[in-house]
Amino acid sequence: MDGIREPARDRVDGDGSPTPPKGRRGQGAFAERIAVWAATHRKTAIFGWLGLVLLAVVASMTIGGPDAVNLQPGEGGRAQAAMNKQNEYIRYHENVLIQSLEPGGGRFEDDPRLVAAAENLVAELKKHPDAVGEVKSPLESAAEGYVSRDGSSGLVSFVVNWPVDQFYEHMDTATKAVETVAANHQDVRVVQAGDRSLTSAVDTAVKDDLQRSHLLSLPFVLLILLIVFGSLVAAGIPVLLTITGIVGALSLVMVVGKVIPINSAGSAIILLVGVAVGIDYSLFYLRRYREERHAGRDDATALKTTARTSGHVVLFSGFTVILCLVGLLFTGLGVFVGGTIGLSLVVGLAMIASVTVLPAILASLRHRVDKGKIPWLGRSRTAAEESKVWTGVARLVTKRPLLWGGAGVLVLLMVAMPALSMRLQDAAAINSLPRDVPTVDAAIRMQEAFPGVPVPARVVISNPDGAQADSPALRQAIDGLHGQIAASGGLLAEPITVDRVDRAVVVRVPLAGSSTDETSERALEYLRGKAVPATVGQVPGVEAAVTGKTAQAYDFTVQLRENTWMVFAFVLLLAFILLVFAFRSLAIPIVSILLNLLSIGAAYGVVTWIFQGGNLSGLLGFTSYGGVMGWLPLFMFVVLFGLSMDYHIFILSRVRERWAAGASAKDAVIGGIGHSAGVVSSAAVIMVVVFSVFVTLTSIENKMLGIGLGVAIAIDATVVRGVLVPAALTLLGERAWTLPRWLRWLPDGKADRPQPREREVVS
Repeated sequence: MDGIREPARDRVDGDGSPTPPKGRRGQGAFAERIAVWAATHRKTAIFGWLGLVLLAVVASMTIGGPDAVNLQPGEGGRAQAAMNKQNEYIRYHENVLIQSLEPGGGRFEDDPRLVAAAENLVAELKKHPDAVGEVKSPLESAAEGYVSRDGSSGLVSFVVNWPVDQFYEHMDTATKAVETVAANHQDVRVVQAGDRSLTSAVDTAVKDDLQRSHLLSLPFVLLILLIVFGSLVAAGIPVLLTITGIVGALSLVMVVGKVIPINSAGSAIILLVGVAVGIDYSLFYLRRYREERHAGRDDATALKTTARTSGHVVLFSGFTVILCLVGLLFTGLGVFVGGTIGLSLVVGLAMIASVTVLPAILASLRHRVDKGKIPWLGRSRTAAEESKVWTGVARLVTKRPLLWGGAGVLVLLMVAMPALSMRLQDAAAINSLPRDVPTVDAAIRMQEAFPGVPVPARVVISNPDGAQADSPALRQAIDGLHGQIAASGGLLAEPITVDRVDRAVVVRVPLAGSSTDETSERALEYLRGKAVPATVGQVPGVEAAVTGKTAQAYDFTVQLRENTWMVFAFVLLLAFILLVFAFRSLAIPIVSILLNLLSIGAAYGVVTWIFQGGNLSGLLGFTSYGGVMGWLPLFMFVVLFGLSMDYHIFILSRVRERWAAGASAKDAVIGGIGHSAGVVSSAAVIMVVVFSVFVTLTSIENKMLGIGLGVAIAIDATVVRGVLVPAALTLLGERAWTLPRWLRWLPDGKADRPQPREREVVS
């Protein structure tokens, strides 16, 4: 690691960077041996990396088969398991809303335009009996629930018929029939939203978002790297390594996804983190190498020193991020298993590329790494000098550490305040995408007229022994659900529909609310706790389990809340142990953890203020639904705790490097911050830009993730690392780098402090 456990005999050169002696063994020796091997076997390292990426791509293209399906937690998981045992698939239900374009229109049956549109739609759908079935409309006297409660809107529903290999053709036929009717009756609203149309809208948005994130992130990153390095070659190396690493990781994720379920949005998040860590690791390594060469060291010595310091930081940080991600497994949720594997792959590949391929490239290029200098930047940027701005800030903070440190803590606590009122709630399908998506607008209008119809609960009824669940007694019990709906006080709604799927029966019941809010949760609890047990639950020999969008979000959140404490405990304990071993100090781990929690808390506050409070909604292009995604705080905590270790270790190791070389505690802080904060700021700008790309994407989930991670990194790299870290280290003084006697049994547990005579060399 950068300067960790540097012996007292190190001296400091005129440029302020310590000169490690030759032949050192200890922390960093492993990274140095890797770099020496890579520099000696350049072709093997470079072409071996390209071969690994190519092998991953080929594997993703040749290994076929369906992707693994995630099993939901709780009762929804039992319903899903029962459906998985059937030899048929449940058919997709689609709904069409027919209403007047003018608000406050008359009753449906009294408006000839609405009736004519409904008649035309029913006739069009029934022309295609192979594609469409079970057409129901307000034209039927027995069709209960197909006219809205205020009487102004009508609902036409149908199912899209199998077989599976003709589904898309049948769905297209049904959609064209609706579009034809809408075109023929432009004086009324005829809009479609249902199982497949809503899912298709979300899938299309996710796919478009992924393509947009690819197109927007890397050009911005390249521009920033050009400014940082002032050289086309130096800027291009991190980008090329990052691109190949992400391609390899995404390819491996496609292979793993055949066995372990990975969320559809996982690729976008993997890209996000992959660009961030890939660029950061290469930046740390490349910047230190150029700094060593600028200090007058030959290419071989510069590469060894870089590997022993920044290379070790990369290894330590990479493994720390991966270990922090492992904490997500304590949730017991399948979606986090796939996410953990995907993110670990991209971080691991970025780490491998930085400590093997990058040394091989640098050994091949040597001084040519500075080729392609930008005329107005090249001369000033290739020197990799200390940051005058951050050196000045560090001097200012170390003069009055209590004042500046206290002010910084107070500001972050104030920013974190909104997080105290954070309400965890997943976005419903009608909240996730903006309303200018036609299907979303249709679903919102349908939800207003027919609550719960776009995304109803599904009661899966099956026989545990595999026998046919359908029976006269069951049908009579299902009829009893109408009475339960009438007595629910508006929590449950009509119309209910019944599907027979092989040996199981599925009953769809609309729920009040948006499908994920508190009203929907109360409706779900009523359905599970009273309506189903009082009806279907009385039929002997069958089991009933409730699933659907509301149930999935509810069960997910319940399990997440039960196990969150284990994730927090694992990550905090892991961080403490790793930092104790890294810095041979108790004060450093405690301060580091507190500062990380402070920056994450501030990010929570910003996310809550913006998205739950609805602030800046016009600027950021979203509509607040009054909550924050249930998985976001935990995911942010784990990812940010891992990523922030990059900056923390990089800066602290530079400070300790100078302290171990004989500088006073205060001078070590100023010199360490001055020589490291600049590159940390550059890395942070890249991360913030990459995360900010997600704010431009369509779904509110991506916007929350981008804002949360971007704000946290910005705070971490400025207020925390630029102000609070130097303030804390100055207040601790010599105590920051020492262990109590009872922990001196740790390897190199004694402080690496030079003797007074040796300190004279430094001064």
